[in-house]
Amino acid sequence: MIKKLKLFTAIAAFGLLSPPVIAEEVASDFQTWGQVMANINLGNVTGNENLKNWRLWLEGQGRFGNDSTQFTQSLIRPGIGYAINDKVTIWAGYAWAPTAEPISGRHPYDEHRLWQQVTWNEELSFGKFSWRSRFEQRFFDQMVPDPGPNDVAYRFRQLIKLAIPMPFISPKLSFIVQDEIFIAMNTPHKGWITNGFDQNRGFVGLAWKFNPTVTGEVGYLNQYINRPHNARPDQMIHIVGVNVFLNF
Repeated sequence: MIKKLKLFTAIAAFGLLSPPVIAEEVASDFQTWGQVMANINLGNVTGNENLKNWRLWLEGQGRFGNDSTQFTQSLIRPGIGYAINDKVTIWAGYAWAPTAEPISGRHPYDEHRLWQQVTWNEELSFGKFSWRSRFEQRFFDQMVPDPGPNDVAYRFRQLIKLAIPMPFISPKLSFIVQDEIFIAMNTPHKGWITNGFDQNRGFVGLAWKFNPTVTGEVGYLNQYINRPHNARPDQMIHIVGVNVFLNF
């Protein structure tokens, strides 16, 4: 069973990194993204043994597009989780995402999300495997075309990640490969969001473990966004990603 799991993990990781089918008309951009994400064990920080299974998720992101010359999007994403065991945690939270060009088109908007997810972390013989399944309910302040009353966009996201240690260089260094696919579950805004494949993000980079609390990552992220045929062209975005992960 363990051997089958390892084989499935490797196949899934590199299979999802396969490039999506690219439309004939694609708009490209170079962007810079930064992220700070804290995973906080409430039992550790409060000293209360009754809270040892409870977690806080605190995340902030800044994204800069149009060749990294202007603000494109930010994300503030808090959440609360419960660790079922040392591998699996369930989460729920809220996200606020003010969005501008080139992601928004000509009309900036604010997006609000409710999200639920399950995370799974497994230590394998060749590295650390992470799996995150997230379900989002998305609300928009402004849209083109304008949303109808109580119009909610539902989206599923599946991320897989491998961190492979590189002890022959340094015990603190790891090679990172990950992929995340986004699937729209409905079509609430005709011409802007369509049911089906929404986008894909593939990342390769390096991680450096500064200490038990702080890990930094830097690498290349490729984002492909599928746009409905009667809307804007699809987007292919090349991104320098810098991530800081905090574990308390």
